Amino acid sequence: MKKADEGYLVEAVARACDILLAFHHEDEILRLRDLVSRTGLNPATALRLTSTLEQRGMVQRVRKNEYRSNVKSIVRSRYRLGYASQGEDSSFSQEWSDSIVRVAAEQRIDLLALNNGFDRDAALRNVDRFIREKVNLVIEHQFNEQLAPIISTKLLDAGIPLIAMGTAHPGATYYGGNNYGAGLIGGRYLGRWAKKFWKEADELLLLELSMAGPLLQSRLTGVEIGVRETFPNIPVLHLKGTAQFGDTLEVIRKHLTHTMSRRILVGAVNDPCALGALRAFEESGLVENCAVMGQGGSAEGRAELRRPNTRLVGTVAFFPEKYGERIIALALDILSKKSVPPAVFVDHQLLTPANIDHIYPNDLLTSPLNRTVPAIA
Repeated sequence: MKKADEGYLVEAVARACDILLAFHHEDEILRLRDLVSRTGLNPATALRLTSTLEQRGMVQRVRKNEYRSNVKSIVRSRYRLGYASQGEDSSFSQEWSDSIVRVAAEQRIDLLALNNGFDRDAALRNVDRFIREKVNLVIEHQFNEQLAPIISTKLLDAGIPLIAMGTAHPGATYYGGNNYGAGLIGGRYLGRWAKKFWKEADELLLLELSMAGPLLQSRLTGVEIGVRETFPNIPVLHLKGTAQFGDTLEVIRKHLTHTMSRRILVGAVNDPCALGALRAFEESGLVENCAVMGQGGSAEGRAELRRPNTRLVGTVAFFPEKYGERIIALALDILSKKSVPPAVFVDHQLLTPANIDHIYPNDLLTSPLNRTVPAIA
């Protein structure tokens, strides 16, 4: 508002507008204390204004001290982003998708969210839709190395910048794990664990994702290098798969029918893969023969770490619940023509049964997944 118009400002109306603008997206439900936090109004004023807006039909009371706006904001987003998730079949993927959607809504950014569903054709259809919808930038999460240059070329030809997650895409800014570093953290701990409790180890199984490229493969390279710091001559066996629970369960079942090893270290590309391997050892009555290291720090992995006497000795956390804030900030920097690095890595930390309640103290209060352990498929 121009200074010349300040004499016409009606303070009560302005504050009522602040209440309505505190709702960041359609159907968002806010508590009274959320409205106080977002507007800076004192609780009594916020309550009076919200009650008045409710009487006039502009705000709906959902429950006691919880409200939903009935007014559609006319404020248009500066940007429209496209987000394609690899698939939301695990809590890890769901957590980072939720964080991206939440932060985009908080910053009033229009987000077109689609699901690749681990399907090549779906991923290509989603890219084509982003181009038709004229999004300003795409956030792409997929692991198919052969698909990456096709996606990049389509978006480059359309003049749409790309943030790639999962695998590297030519010309894109990468966001995600420092894969080699995360693998090294897990491998070093796995080797030290075996040295402490077994003195020796007979073999190292590395459970891979077949379609992934060298970026994700470097995660397991890190695991191998880390283990070899303790056991330089350990035999290593690479087992390829889809990195999903059920498929890994089958792969390890078959392996256990012919291996003669009795002290087996397992380095998995992700937590579902690690848990599938662990269940195979359990059902075969050989759980004492294994020590498993996961990657991701998913809710399922954290639940397993809390299970007494688990042989998931650790998982390297990627903190997907924090992805949204950094990815959206990175997207805005790119769209503002700021200089950004070619790769932005997340922070990693080893989770073990000893520290899990310290790193994730609220799990049992917030996530039902951590009250149960995934059953054998």
